[in-house]
Amino acid sequence: MNSPLRLTQYAAGGGCACKVPPGELERVLGSLGRGRAGGDLLVGLDHGDDAAVVRIHPAEDGTGRAVIATADFFTPVVDDAYTFGRIAAANAMSDVYAMGGTPVVAVNLLGWPRDRIPFDVAAEVLRGGDDACAEAGAFLAGGHSIDDPEPKYGLAVTGLADPERLLRNDAAAPGTPLTLTKPLGLGVLNNRHKATGEWFEEAVAVMTTLNDRASRAALEAGVRAATDVTGFGLLGHLMKMMRASGTSAVIDASAVHYIEGARSSFADGFVPGGSRRNLDWVRPHVEAGVSDDELLLLADAQTSGGLLVVGELPGHPVIGEVVAQGEHTVLVR
Repeated sequence: MNSPLRLTQYAAGGGCACKVPPGELERVLGSLGRGRAGGDLLVGLDHGDDAAVVRIHPAEDGTGRAVIATADFFTPVVDDAYTFGRIAAANAMSDVYAMGGTPVVAVNLLGWPRDRIPFDVAAEVLRGGDDACAEAGAFLAGGHSIDDPEPKYGLAVTGLADPERLLRNDAAAPGTPLTLTKPLGLGVLNNRHKATGEWFEEAVAVMTTLNDRASRAALEAGVRAATDVTGFGLLGHLMKMMRASGTSAVIDASAVHYIEGARSSFADGFVPGGSRRNLDWVRPHVEAGVSDDELLLLADAQTSGGLLVVGELPGHPVIGEVVAQGEHTVLVR
């Protein structure tokens, strides 16, 4: 698809690759005294999980309920406005699915350079977000917009979950397989799209696919630990999960699937700066039996990536296993 107006050219970064570097973010959040889990706050700042979770009073039928709250927004990852909206909305709702919840309601978060891009284009972004929410069965009502030098879009999402069946990033157990539900390579291909305007249909299909089915399958399989793979890359999100759980992980690099064209685009030099920052951050915690190029692909900053599940899900590749805590948090073979 070719867009006459190239949204990606109006922003310095793109998608989840424009996140604040993880090490810098952790340093700042570590200074906050509030927001630590305890009482009815089931998931807070403690381990950098995908969303905050608060237990609410039991329903009349005696079943428990928990509210999941999250927000996510970023600069354009593709040039087409409607598709950008769908991707950003799917990515924001992914945090709820990664916790084992269901999105219920969302509000728009929009920054727009009105003097540079017609506001009718923003309407297409919002339409894409609305359609993604409709697919998820969530209401999209209201939100907040500002005049911004760069276009940005995302959602603040509220979901519901069973507090006894949450998927968390601190519950990985040794001897359990690791499953990845979407292929990698999104950061590399989005970087190429920004530079050349080339359209990658498979990448768009991956980014607009909701993680709802993977989340339900994980819950049905009795999984207790999961996270979604976004801006910090597979290695970054895996390292955070293993660190929070007091475990280590062994990854079989040959078992990880990539979107068609990702490896050739990497070889052509299309690597986001966010991916390089990811690898710099995790490298001290990784023992590698593969090349630096392979590590960089495993650290590639994803946008609306899949779930990394501590358990086996039919139809998705097992890429490694959780092991007892060792000298290194992640071992790549």
